[in-house]
Amino acid sequence: MVVYVISLITIIITTVMLYQRWSMDSRRPRRMPRFLLGNLHQLKPDWTQSFTEWSQIYGPIISVWMGTQLTVVVTTSDLARQVLRDKDHHLSNRHRIARMTQTGTDLVWSDYSPHYVKLRKLCTLELFSFKSIENFRSLREMEARSMVESILKDLKDDEHDRKPVVVRKYLAAVVLNLISILMIGRKFGTEEDKELKAIVEKEHLLSGSWTLLDHVWWLKWVPSWFFSDKKFLEHEVRRRKWFRGAIMEEEDVAIEDHQGFVRKLLVLKEKKELTEETVVGLVWNMLTAGADTTAVVIEWAMAEMIKCPLVQEKVQKELDSVIGSQRLMTESDISKLPYLQCVVKEALRLHPSTPLMLPHKASETVLLGGYKVPKGATVYVNVQAIGRDPANWRNPEEFRPERFLEEETDVKGRDFRVLPFGSGRRMCPAAHLSLNLMALVMGILLHCFSWSSSIPGERIDMSGNPGLLFSMRTPLQALASPRAATRVIPLTLD
Repeated sequence: MVVYVISLITIIITTVMLYQRWSMDSRRPRRMPRFLLGNLHQLKPDWTQSFTEWSQIYGPIISVWMGTQLTVVVTTSDLARQVLRDKDHHLSNRHRIARMTQTGTDLVWSDYSPHYVKLRKLCTLELFSFKSIENFRSLREMEARSMVESILKDLKDDEHDRKPVVVRKYLAAVVLNLISILMIGRKFGTEEDKELKAIVEKEHLLSGSWTLLDHVWWLKWVPSWFFSDKKFLEHEVRRRKWFRGAIMEEEDVAIEDHQGFVRKLLVLKEKKELTEETVVGLVWNMLTAGADTTAVVIEWAMAEMIKCPLVQEKVQKELDSVIGSQRLMTESDISKLPYLQCVVKEALRLHPSTPLMLPHKASETVLLGGYKVPKGATVYVNVQAIGRDPANWRNPEEFRPERFLEEETDVKGRDFRVLPFGSGRRMCPAAHLSLNLMALVMGILLHCFSWSSSIPGERIDMSGNPGLLFSMRTPLQALASPRAATRVIPLTLD
């Protein structure tokens, strides 16, 4: 009883101090916070939209109180440069929510430290080096061809009904197959695959929701039964069960019987250089972040080209001119397809898969845009708003790949007007592989099929699901009409 009384008094004193701090905090343009909630009650489910709207009122750098956590949001390329390059050494840690990010021993959610550097170097050398990417080129081309065969088979089965194709189904399969082969040396079985997709979908939904427990630090003193998160706890159990069965397999399987990147990780675990938690977290990073971000951008791009048939026609004209109809596109063709590359860049500009990037955390007090950002504050870079900033782009809401023909623009962290992979110390290590995969899959889909709306005249739903990953709210459905290139694929589909 005494403990609860002391805790209650401490909470009251802390909240009064926080409220005074909120009231006096005039160092940055801000929304006026509410007691305990901060600005949480003013946020829309899509935080990116709220932050973008507020920046139009208060300016390109704003303070937002997420419960008791000070959050700073920047929405211009100049401020992004400060966060990701100039002050990067003080802003490379991660703000973590315990229920979604574990303890931060993986690659994505760890603070910038020797541990992070070690994991990043391991992933770069083993998975994302130029040599590794080249070694697996034929595998990527084979899986892309298998995707086309699957679409043709489904079209043949439905040729009388002319049913639309659910584009996400094929994108998710081809990317996940590639990642799983890299990670474990094989594709998942049907049930493993189905369960993983369900788990990942649930995780994205959970990442788009929040509770006070996520944002009010002293609530950890409250007994767990009071703020139990049953949905997440059940999700965590389900995820670990799937992981043990599909990735780690039986406990008595010898390390040499494992394949892919997992074998390397298990060797390091055996040498006590990595913990089991780090192995689990790292593999999960690759399976989810690697697969989903790529598939999400391709789906947005396909939706834009169905809305803008002239763009689709230009890509197909380029493909027909460079490749013809006697063979399928390969990765070696990408360098000869400048307009296709521009389509990929334009999709990344308009529809970055993580529109706020992942949250950075200040390890020291820094100045951004002339304002003081204290140690411990969370910093978001609104890359979606930057990619649509009229100061950077003419007609920014228009899907117009030609803009990248008119001006050579880097999308791998050197041009701060478009930052789909971030920049600096926390830049995505798989940027080169992702760009190749997007161009290959998108190119083959357009080389082999013409795509149109499933219901002529009906508007495509271009709204997205809130959360760290910004996917299309309504999975894209479209009519796929085979083109001449599909004739090179043997029709062993009976």
